[in-house]
Amino acid sequence: MTSETYRNPILDADWSDPDVVRVGDDFYLTASSFGRAPGLPLLHSRDLVNWTLVGHALERLEPAAEFDRPRHDCGVWAPSLRYHDERFWIFWGDPDQGIFQVNAPQIRGPWTRPHLLKAGKGLIDPCPLWDEETGEAYLVHAWAKSRSGVKNRLTGHRMRPDGTDLLDEGKVIVDGDRIPGWFTLEGPKLYRHGGWFWILAPAGGVETGWQGAFRSRGFFGPYEERIVLEQKDTDVNGPHQGGWVRTPSGEDWFLHFQQRGAYGRVVHLQPMSWGPDDWPVLGDDGAPVAEHRRPGLPPQPPAAPATDDDFPGGRYGRQWQWTANPRDGWATQHSGDGLRLTCVRSADAHDLRKLPHVLTQRLPGTPCAVEVELRLDSDEPGARAGLAVLGDAFGWIGLQRGTDGTVHLVHRFAEAVAETERDAAHPRLAPTGRARLRIEIGAGARCRFSADVGDGDGFRPSGPVFTATPWRWVGALLGLFALAPDGQGHAGTAALTRFRISAS
Repeated sequence: MTSETYRNPILDADWSDPDVVRVGDDFYLTASSFGRAPGLPLLHSRDLVNWTLVGHALERLEPAAEFDRPRHDCGVWAPSLRYHDERFWIFWGDPDQGIFQVNAPQIRGPWTRPHLLKAGKGLIDPCPLWDEETGEAYLVHAWAKSRSGVKNRLTGHRMRPDGTDLLDEGKVIVDGDRIPGWFTLEGPKLYRHGGWFWILAPAGGVETGWQGAFRSRGFFGPYEERIVLEQKDTDVNGPHQGGWVRTPSGEDWFLHFQQRGAYGRVVHLQPMSWGPDDWPVLGDDGAPVAEHRRPGLPPQPPAAPATDDDFPGGRYGRQWQWTANPRDGWATQHSGDGLRLTCVRSADAHDLRKLPHVLTQRLPGTPCAVEVELRLDSDEPGARAGLAVLGDAFGWIGLQRGTDGTVHLVHRFAEAVAETERDAAHPRLAPTGRARLRIEIGAGARCRFSADVGDGDGFRPSGPVFTATPWRWVGALLGLFALAPDGQGHAGTAALTRFRISAS
């Protein structure tokens, strides 16, 4: 790679189902956030290659009562980001609730509370279009068979221009069952170009599919289709589902995801052009590129979404999300640095997957080492805190207060089918009540745990290698937590400092 080129993926972590829009010289991206809060991450770039996380559009998931506990694969699915009438708009589908919309005058907000545009089960992947030529507004969405019994089709509606209501019952405008070889058609993005209505939509499944393009002279069809991006002889499986954006100089680019197991859905940038027959051409003649000339935009310094955190004043950075809607008191602000987590009492202390108060961020897609310093400030027997790799299976290392008052280093894990965690290594004494925790994450998301408990031996490895796993739709997460067994009264706190992720 040279200074004139970039290499994919441009976002090497789980920024699932990306969509992108340009406003002036700035590009903005959002992605699925499922059941984590805050949701709807907002990323900013000036060159389409270097991105920073600038905030979230959804402070809490609604209905709030539905998300007071983890629902890892539910919640915010495949949002669409648009700019219209001097406002930013995001539409998304909650497969159990329906289609929601929020909007704001600036990317950093304030964002409106979620408005339920269309209630129903299995309504997913909505995308609006405001037709500048006619003043009409439209919406297209897909279907989740798990909730509705229907899939492989796209439904279109006319919409009020203010985005508050739909004006008809909807009509199937693309039926994937009528296209030979196509299945699991979903994730539509709707555009107007060259006198055509365009729908860019993937099919074929997240790990094995392709990107399709559909065009029609009228919104309600009929549409003709073409495959415009597929794996071919590359190592990029299932390249699809994303958004098209045009630079100020008229260059066209397409951002999409690739499913990479425990790392989730990483984001690629493909060049895009228009062929002599006026169909889009993505990548290298329909194959994803590994390296390519950078977009013709002003050079920008290297940047990426933040990972490290010193937790100044007890506050955590934008990169962190709770595994459910947060409650007051889980994290305490104070005058110094470091994250002060309450040891929240829970009847589910044996299973991190069931806890709403795990503070998470995305697992990096390249080999790395994760470190954090921990002090357990709780005298409650059974109180514990630590650093986790959280997925359908999980593993964690941290400190626990024993019934005799001593503090031990513990390392535990649970298989995907297990209902409770087990020891991954024999507990050992942590005489200072402090530890430096470390997880080395190598190829294939294989995790090696170690810790320094301040006994002069430095970092010592703990337990066997643990291979991180995703949930069904969500990549594995790094997590920080503090908890105590069910009971009465305040159970103390844990202090975490100097969270670092370094390349290895």
